[in-house]
Amino acid sequence: MTTPEIVDSAYDKALLTRQVGDLLDRHMPKPLSACEQVLIKPNLLLAAPPEKAILTHPLVVRAAAAWVLDRGGRPLIADSPAVGSVEKIWRVGGFEEALKGMPYELRSFQTADPVDIGAPFGTIGLAREALGIPTVINLPKFKTHAMMTLTLGVKNLFGCVVGFEKPKWHARAGIQREQFAKLLVGIAEAIRPTVTLVDAVTGLEGQGPGKNGTPRPMGALVAGANIHGVDAACARMAGLAPEDLPTLAAALALGHLTIIPPEPVPETVFKDFKLPTQSPVTFGPSFLKHLIRKHMVQRPVVNPAACQKCNHCLTYCPVNAITETPEAVAFDLETCIRCYCCVEVCPHAALEAVDTRIGAWLQSGKRLVDRVF
Repeated sequence: MTTPEIVDSAYDKALLTRQVGDLLDRHMPKPLSACEQVLIKPNLLLAAPPEKAILTHPLVVRAAAAWVLDRGGRPLIADSPAVGSVEKIWRVGGFEEALKGMPYELRSFQTADPVDIGAPFGTIGLAREALGIPTVINLPKFKTHAMMTLTLGVKNLFGCVVGFEKPKWHARAGIQREQFAKLLVGIAEAIRPTVTLVDAVTGLEGQGPGKNGTPRPMGALVAGANIHGVDAACARMAGLAPEDLPTLAAALALGHLTIIPPEPVPETVFKDFKLPTQSPVTFGPSFLKHLIRKHMVQRPVVNPAACQKCNHCLTYCPVNAITETPEAVAFDLETCIRCYCCVEVCPHAALEAVDTRIGAWLQSGKRLVDRVF
């Protein structure tokens, strides 16, 4: 197992072709066989241009596909987007232009095969390609995430859950971040990508992973064969203790890690990197959890001026907590499980996870105590 690497980089075609190729050469466990099919799994969340920093940059995807082709392989680029078709995302995101003239196959995951990811989830359907193709290049984008703090290697593989099975699994995982993180780790361990390479040339900070996030120049690629080691390196880049990343904590709890991987230590730590504002999804004594969740936990809020009533959020909500009104959408906060899928998939940046007044007071109090003590 190779030690993850962090290299300085920029969105330059020649530079990325060389750097991505070198990283894949160093971290791929064995050479490709002649005509071997290779799955490339980027982040294709929704239709957005490269400058929004929501998707894996097209030049990074191009460089990975070029590496596969140069070694006699056949690149299959696939994902299961939250909103819209892969073809539209491919066009709007600049991928079609970036990969023009290259022989590759583009596909939306359609067929799921069952795999047991262990207790408490049991059998889950994952994209047939992700389970059946031996060589998987995982190409996540360095982004914040309203529920999981950061979207990195492990979270990117949730895209291998096909279509509207994603919100169903959000609901089955419940309202606890820790439980959802365990689901994500179970999926990652079932797929076991060969190499994870994170596009951190421009990251997304603030209220990501969708259009409410803010692009942040970071100038790096992070790569390795150990997905958890790569995620730990990325957490350190954002000034976050790796053990505070929910997916790494889950990997430890489930026994997939014995210690947090200590390497590499990034030369540049973005101590002012804006992580998403978060409060616990559920906490406190069980007999008080309903009141606590109702009055103290972040809730999705709509900006009526920005809402286009496209109903993507309504369609995607795993518990049917959203309805349409003449002005915008409305939330049944008694039903809402605070998974923030609606915030993630909104193509108009009209939704945001916002603290309640009591929750905001508590968060301010905690920050004050932390500064004093």
